[in-house]
Amino acid sequence: MTLALAISSLTFAQKNSTYQQYIDQYKDAAIEQMHRYKIPASITLAQALLESGAGTSFLAKNANNHFGIKVGVGWNGPYVVRDDDRKGEHFRKYKNAAESYEDHSQFLLKDRYKRLFDLNPLDYKAWARGLKACGYATSPTYADRLINIIETYELDDYDEDRIGLRKRKKRTEPDYTALLPVRHSVRTVNGIQCITAREGDTWDALAKETKIPKKKLLKFNEIDESYPPQPDMNIFLGKKAKKADTQYKDYWHKVKAGESMYSIAQFYGIRLDALYKMNFKDDTYIPVTGDLLKVR
Repeated sequence: MTLALAISSLTFAQKNSTYQQYIDQYKDAAIEQMHRYKIPASITLAQALLESGAGTSFLAKNANNHFGIKVGVGWNGPYVVRDDDRKGEHFRKYKNAAESYEDHSQFLLKDRYKRLFDLNPLDYKAWARGLKACGYATSPTYADRLINIIETYELDDYDEDRIGLRKRKKRTEPDYTALLPVRHSVRTVNGIQCITAREGDTWDALAKETKIPKKKLLKFNEIDESYPPQPDMNIFLGKKAKKADTQYKDYWHKVKAGESMYSIAQFYGIRLDALYKMNFKDDTYIPVTGDLLKVR
């Protein structure tokens, strides 16, 4: 297995395309709830993914119930019957998913969960553990499962505008150009600051040189630290885009020998999952020399 192919496999090893499709469909709903009620979008999405099986559960399909909320006191709306902790339990039924997301927020505004709102709104781990401590779910692994989902799909990215405490604006990465010595010259690929890796570079050294935390640098480049930077590899200093530059409109990349989906994504400065998605492929696809791939 080549290095690039190994990286590609590693990046998607824990991911599920059904989960990603659900995130793409409902992330805006979670962000809207975050701005209304200051509930982290990462928590809302992780709970919905877990409780609804990414929208595939009986409750999600038959009752638009994405959070497994039972009827309880004060609910006068429709319901469906389903076995859960006990046989024949009653679960709330909604007109649509948006109604389910709204009711989930209202549910967490109850006194039982009041202490959650004293937590740091960017500390998803504390929120996950707080939900378990408040008795949202009976599973002893509930908090750990939420945290795993958030970290696997990087859902905390949606929390980074400080939970609506300031007006939303387009996120931009800091300008790192002035921080770099002559060793690595900065250029722009697809509108993102980028340097070219050289022989002997390490992630620790690059993180120190660019003043970017290593964890963030690895995240920008969708790679694990066990894979060192390769000579001539693009190293991005900001989050990659979903599409290649406009100059590649109507352009098809012809795969060369030795190229992988990861190396192609790195060359154009686009996210790996976006490259798969725009070509209607999943992580099992391995490009063959001569294949044509859309990059925008």
